[in-house]
Amino acid sequence: MTPWRVLLLIIALCLPLPQPVQAQDATYQAPPLNVGLGPVPDRIDRRSPRAAMASFLQAADEGDWPSAAHVLDLSDIPEDQQARKGPELARQLYDVIDRKAVLDWSMLNDRPDALQVKGGDTEAMAGNPRRSLLLRDLSVGLVPAEIRMNRLEPPDSDAPVWMFPTQTVRDIPALHDVYGPSNFETALPPMMREKTLGGLMRWEWIGLPLLIAAAVLLGWLVHRTLKMAWRRADGKIATGILRAASKPLIIISVTSLIWWVTGNVFVFSGKIDVFLAPLIAAGFVTATLLFIVNGVEVLLDGLIAPGEEVDLTVAEQAEARVLATRLNAARRVLVIVVFLIGAGIVMSSADLAGTLGLSLLASAGAMTIILGFAARNVLGNIMASLQIALNQSARVGDRVLYKNELCHVERINMTYVQLRNWDSTRLIVPVEEFVSETFSNWTLQNPEMLRVIKLRLDSRADIAALRKIFDQILEDVAHEDMGNNLSQLDGSSVNVAGHDVYGLEVWFSVPCADPNTSWELSCAVRERLVAQAARYEAETGKPVFPTNLPVGPD
Repeated sequence: MTPWRVLLLIIALCLPLPQPVQAQDATYQAPPLNVGLGPVPDRIDRRSPRAAMASFLQAADEGDWPSAAHVLDLSDIPEDQQARKGPELARQLYDVIDRKAVLDWSMLNDRPDALQVKGGDTEAMAGNPRRSLLLRDLSVGLVPAEIRMNRLEPPDSDAPVWMFPTQTVRDIPALHDVYGPSNFETALPPMMREKTLGGLMRWEWIGLPLLIAAAVLLGWLVHRTLKMAWRRADGKIATGILRAASKPLIIISVTSLIWWVTGNVFVFSGKIDVFLAPLIAAGFVTATLLFIVNGVEVLLDGLIAPGEEVDLTVAEQAEARVLATRLNAARRVLVIVVFLIGAGIVMSSADLAGTLGLSLLASAGAMTIILGFAARNVLGNIMASLQIALNQSARVGDRVLYKNELCHVERINMTYVQLRNWDSTRLIVPVEEFVSETFSNWTLQNPEMLRVIKLRLDSRADIAALRKIFDQILEDVAHEDMGNNLSQLDGSSVNVAGHDVYGLEVWFSVPCADPNTSWELSCAVRERLVAQAARYEAETGKPVFPTNLPVGPD
């Protein structure tokens, strides 16, 4: 054996060997349990968490509350009161569990040490014994109450037992006040509270259809009332607000009714509540999202009134355009924030993390990858719309030249940009495609612009005389109705931009105050310029337009 192997062997022998975790270490020491209740009945098996929970539920279903009380740690209750309070606390805990605690039986395994074979649990690594299992967190005031099962080792027992600890027992009355049966249910005859098909009580089979019918009727009444109100409303903004608030108010009215009834009149069991709780949360979130989207839409219509008759690119509309773009950005941010918060509330209400062992927000599992891949285009468009809103490259009302189409930006939505073409048609462009293309924004900095009239003239044309004709035309236009569309005349110019065998290429620059009417103004000036130049050529005999153009080989 080489010296290195001998050295490694000595080091290995000197190192302490890892000690296996003993099951008896994974317990809570406890005093003698439930002395005031008497001996534990044979029907109560507390050796494992599954056996303890099954014994408790079976005894509760049969109304054997004194036996069910043996699964509760009543150490905080005096011994002479345990026989009286224990069964009542067991009944109250059963009501809470039956209505609000969706049990994960995979966690309540049948091992005395509750050892988890599979990993991924937040409280213990796989292969470690357990001494406490969290079944459900329920809100009671500011601090939530925990429904737990602990592994206790009393001195008078041969083996540890699983029970509801004193912390849970202490919170049972408060939990029962919030999540227990309502006064309406307790006033029903015992026959109506008996469990029937599907584990539901008789009154639940009657109460659920009544609740659905009442919700539909309330939604119809709210819709009819709002419809009558917006028909009688005066003004575009008032009518728009009522229309925008119609669907959110219907949803929030129906959701509020279901929320109030399920908390005060019909407190349904867990089999129904597991669906109602997330639906109620989703209803409030949906109403909030619709109110934000529709409300901002009405504000945009009231601020800039993006109709066919409104010139959005004039200087007077600059502040409205900036405000409208900011409102669009705020709407996107609010929608995303409300959606994320609402998704968390809905997932929390549905108890997805506890019942399914799945957290879409924290895991990189297959479901998250599939959803992300499916929504990549939508998310890309949303981020692109936020990019436009932040860098102000295109504002609502800006005049843009997009793919040789002269348009103005009418809406910047979550996933698409709505452009109004020069012929009043609408061009719908995905936001991601819009920001990836090069476009010309005529009103990004200043609405004033130059429109260039390009004419081909004879090489012997008198440019100075044509410059005077052009200046006179601009002065005449300035005194006419369309004069408001002209900018400062100092910005006009006449330039010889090129020369070839065809003659001179002369640019006549028209200063326009408004890109929205610049095309019409340049057409009117071109018409007068050509007419005046032709008249000048006829009166003076000096050439203006080329007459002998070279003919090609064809």
